[in-house]
Amino acid sequence: MARGPKANGGNGGRVNGPQSLNATVWSICDVLRRSNCAGALQYVPELTWILFLRVLDSMEAREEDEAAAVGDRFMPSLSSPYRWRDWAAPDGPKRKELAAGKLGDFFGFVNGDLIPHLKQLARDPNARPRQKVIGEALSGLEHTRVDTERNFLDVLDRVHKIDPAGADEQHMFILSQAYEGLLLRMGEKGNDGGQFFTPREIIRAIVAAVDPKAGETIYDPCCGTGGFLAEAMKYIRVHLDAKTTTDAIERLKTRTFYGREKENLVYPIALTNLVIHGVDRPHIWHGNTLTGQEVYGGLYQGAPDLFDVILTNPPFGGKEGKEAQAQFAFKTRATQILFLQHVIDRLKPGGRCGMVVDEGVLFRNNEGAFVGAKRKLLDSCEVSAILSLPAGAFVNAGAGVKTNLLFFTKGNATESIWYYDLSDVKVGKRNPLTLANFEEFLRLLPEKANSERSWTVSRSEFEAKNYDLKAVNPNRKREVDTRTPAEILVEIERLGKEADAAIAELKRLIV
Repeated sequence: MARGPKANGGNGGRVNGPQSLNATVWSICDVLRRSNCAGALQYVPELTWILFLRVLDSMEAREEDEAAAVGDRFMPSLSSPYRWRDWAAPDGPKRKELAAGKLGDFFGFVNGDLIPHLKQLARDPNARPRQKVIGEALSGLEHTRVDTERNFLDVLDRVHKIDPAGADEQHMFILSQAYEGLLLRMGEKGNDGGQFFTPREIIRAIVAAVDPKAGETIYDPCCGTGGFLAEAMKYIRVHLDAKTTTDAIERLKTRTFYGREKENLVYPIALTNLVIHGVDRPHIWHGNTLTGQEVYGGLYQGAPDLFDVILTNPPFGGKEGKEAQAQFAFKTRATQILFLQHVIDRLKPGGRCGMVVDEGVLFRNNEGAFVGAKRKLLDSCEVSAILSLPAGAFVNAGAGVKTNLLFFTKGNATESIWYYDLSDVKVGKRNPLTLANFEEFLRLLPEKANSERSWTVSRSEFEAKNYDLKAVNPNRKREVDTRTPAEILVEIERLGKEADAAIAELKRLIV
C-alpha cells in the first residue's frame, strides 16, 4: 500500500524563483526539525546528502541530453535503482515498487542498500572521479536520521521540486544562495558550528582583493564548508569574458579548486557546497592538514604541491601536539602560527594569499615561534595589506576574537605594509559587516593610498618593535576628557544618586 504524501508528477510543481526556492528549502528543514533533526548541526547534514543526490541526478540528466544531441556516448555515475529518478522521484520505478510493499521496505532499501552502495564507491579502485565524490559526499552517513518513512518521503517530494540544473546557471546560482543560508544557520551562535563558518561578506571582500582568475589553482588548507572556494568560483565566473574557451571552462570546473578539511561532519558538506556551485571535481583532502594524518585522499590525487591563490580562515586558539609541530620550522602549539607557515610554504612564487588572522598573530612578540613566523612572512613574501576588522565581525558565529585580514604575495621581501582600519565600525548580530564596508578599502588597495582609515608603516618600524604588526591608526582622532577631577566627582555623585533612586523604586514595586 502506498504511504506518504501524494506523488507529484515527474515534471510538475517545479520551484524556480529565489523566493519560492527559499520557502521550499525552509519547509524541508521544518519537516526535518520535527523528524529527529532538531538543530542545524543535524538537519543541515541530513538535507545535504539528499540535496546532493538530487543535484547529481539533474546534472547528469542534462549531460546525457547534451551528449545525445552531438552523438556522444554518456556514461552515468550511477545505474538503476540507485539514481534519484529511480528511488526518490515520486514516479520513480523503484519508489513505486517499495511503496507497494510493506511498512519498512523503503527504509530497508535506503539504509541497507542505497547508502552502503554509494559509500563504497569512494574505495572502489575502478571508480571514476565523480563516483569517488559521490562516495565521499555520503562518507559520514550511516543511515537517515529521519524518524518515519512518511516524513522521509515528504522530504524527498519537496526536494524533488527543486530542479537545480534543468533550467540554467542562474537557477543553480539561486540554489547555491539558498544552501549558503543553511550553512549560515550552522554557524550561528548556540549551534556550535561557528568554527566552520566565515561570514560571507568577509569572504567576498577577501576574494575581491586577491582577484583570482581562470587558469589559476586555488587552495584552502582548512576549508570548512567550502565557503572561500565556492565564492572564488562565483567570482571567476562573473569575470569570465566572451573569449573564454570550452577547455578553460572545463579546467575551472575540474582542475581549479583544492582544499583540506579535518572534521567528519563538515567534509561532506564542503563537497556538496562546491558541487552546487558548479565545481564538478572538488579536490578536497580529508584529514589533519597540520599533522598530515589522512582519512581519505582519493579526491586529492594529482593535486599540485604549490598553488597560485590561497584563501583561508585558519582556526583561532587551537592547540596541536608535537606531531604537528614537527612539520614546521617554528614550533608552537598555536594552530594559527602553524597554518601561517603552511600557507607560506604552499604558495607558488608570485602566488597570492588572503587570510583571516586573529589579533594575537600580529602583536604577540614574546614567543619565538610567533616572531619567527612573522619574520619568515616578511622575508619571503610582500605583505600588501593588513585590514583591521571590528571586534564583532564574527559575532554571528559566536566568536568575539578581534581579527584582521592579511594579504601577501610570495617572492619579494616586505619593505613596508599598508594598513586599513575598520575597527571603529559598530557591528552586531543585527548589523553585520557588508561588502559596502569594504568599498573604500578595495578602491584604495591598488595604489595603497593613504586616508583617514589607511596608512603605511616601514619595515624598520616593525623590527624596532620586535615584529609587532598590530594595526594602530595614527589618523584616528582621539577623544580627550577635558573635565577637572572635581567635575568628574560631581558626575559620579549624580550617577550614584540616580542608581539609588532606581533601586528604591524596584524595592517598592516588589514589596
